[in-house]
Amino acid sequence: MAGVASLNALTLRASAAPSTPRGGSGAALALPTPPRLRSLRAVRRRVRARAAAAASGDPEDEWGPEPEGASAATAAAAVAEAPAPEASEVAELKARLKEALRGTERGLRASSETRAEVVELIAQLEARNPTPAPTEALTLLNGKWILAYTSFSQLFPLLGSGRLPELVKVEEISQTIDSENFTVQNCIKFSGPLATTSVSTNAKFEITSPKRVQIKFEEGVIGTPQLTDSIVLPQKFELFGQNIDLSPLKGIFSSIENAASSVAKTISGQPPLKVPIQTNNAESWLLTTYLDEELRISRGDGSSIFVLLKEGSTLLN
Repeated sequence: MAGVASLNALTLRASAAPSTPRGGSGAALALPTPPRLRSLRAVRRRVRARAAAAASGDPEDEWGPEPEGASAATAAAAVAEAPAPEASEVAELKARLKEALRGTERGLRASSETRAEVVELIAQLEARNPTPAPTEALTLLNGKWILAYTSFSQLFPLLGSGRLPELVKVEEISQTIDSENFTVQNCIKFSGPLATTSVSTNAKFEITSPKRVQIKFEEGVIGTPQLTDSIVLPQKFELFGQNIDLSPLKGIFSSIENAASSVAKTISGQPPLKVPIQTNNAESWLLTTYLDEELRISRGDGSSIFVLLKEGSTLLN
């Protein structure tokens, strides 16, 4: 019996052991070793390490970036709301230009220091021109532009009439561009104690390059004088260094105002006087070196500079 028991035990051991095929190795049929499970302590250490790296903002965090969440969305919104560096620079330059032009009377009374500052600001703006081809952006060119500054010396004698602001004053110099009909109107408005009037020129323009237009003047127009509501006289004004008292003349000017009123009614009904321009010098050119929704900088004959502001722009305030 003991022998039978020993034989049975040997048989069971042999059947339990894996068989090795002929010519093969036992490793071919070996079962893979099951993965070791991390202990709870190791998992906790890993979680604490990852949290510390995230809190310190470590760029070398081996665990990789945190999933996108509320903090990432907030940062993206802040970046979207922040103005582009160049846009903020342009806004600052335009604000500085506006301040530099204050009190210069379109350049007439600008000192040499102010002119140098204006030229420098213009150069910086031109380097940041958002419209490289202005003649291809006719919708931006279109509309009424108010002259804020010029270095065009031929305008200075005209602007100099403002030296007697109580009597004759240049109210506005503007340029109106109609991009659909390719026309330009330059207009100067005058005002005086009795009436206001305007003198303008009408011209056609032709695009010759992405920045340049050729202008051909066709006619001059003298507007019909419009009587002011009342004659406003200063108490006194300065003429050739002498202060002249006008208060004794108020009664006389009241009579003149009544007579002028009836004359003005007759004149106001008349059409503007148009004068054809047929001289050989009736052409000019204009190079636009900066253009956006509210500011235009142009250069013309004789290295002249024109700074114009779009009607309605906050830069006019």
